[in-house]
Amino acid sequence: PADELGSALPGADVLVVWDFFSRALRDNWAQADALRWVHVCAAGVDSLLFDELTDSDVVVTNAHGVFDRPIAEFVLASILARDKLLHESMRLQARREWRWRETRSTTGTSALVIGTGGIGREIARLLRAVGIEVTGAGRRARDHDPDFGVVHETARLAEYVGGFDTVVAIAPLTAATRAMINAEVLAAMRADAHLINVGRGDLVDEPALIEALQTGEIGAASLDVFVTEPLPADNPLWRMDNVAISAHLSGDVVGWRDVLSAQILDNLRRYVGAGDDDLETHLDNVVDKVRGYVVRRDPHTP
Repeated sequence: PADELGSALPGADVLVVWDFFSRALRDNWAQADALRWVHVCAAGVDSLLFDELTDSDVVVTNAHGVFDRPIAEFVLASILARDKLLHESMRLQARREWRWRETRSTTGTSALVIGTGGIGREIARLLRAVGIEVTGAGRRARDHDPDFGVVHETARLAEYVGGFDTVVAIAPLTAATRAMINAEVLAAMRADAHLINVGRGDLVDEPALIEALQTGEIGAASLDVFVTEPLPADNPLWRMDNVAISAHLSGDVVGWRDVLSAQILDNLRRYVGAGDDDLETHLDNVVDKVRGYVVRRDPHTP
């Protein structure tokens, strides 16, 4: 249990964090007298990082790669569900109401993927496979990206976000990305735009999003992550027909724990083999603790 971490930390050199929202390590940092490596069983590490850990020599790794394909599939499913009016059809079915409508072709639509890490790239590849035109948004602008073609700078999001049918948020949560999808960005989006958030709830200014959805400033939202989880029952998002809500499950397919376990064991073998060497040169998925995400996945890959 997390409340027993303080007594377990002294002398421990490795810590595997399952509950990545827990404050247990932060609260018991003084007892981490021998810690060398922390592995987080999640792609995002924003809730774990704190000043003492960031400033220390402790190496942090994460579950980069485990959730890429499942989340990409979830994003595609969200797009198809909206384009093919599946949510509306389910509401009609509940009322036993037969109503013919035309649906939208997904092929030929456009998507902006905010976040160009492993998950964002897998999303781009899958969306392109069904004929969606994909553009990326990242820390720096560039052309000729192998997965996105063009990548825009996230700091200028409001300038170009209006050019896309779908906007997918999968960026890591950092000081620079917190509330990056704000009232200005939402106002710049198309009136029929579809926002999909599978990153972190705090990437989006939630009150601004609620207002944008209520006033028709944007068309719809598919939300898997929220500022407060579980989402409170009195949150207006629950009552909106143009919002699809899921319980932070986009990456959790059957068997995901087995994949996570295999990844941990692989890194543990690397750790044992490293001995007293610099762990960053041996472990996979080392997190840049200042940036808050993995910069280079496998140290043995050129």
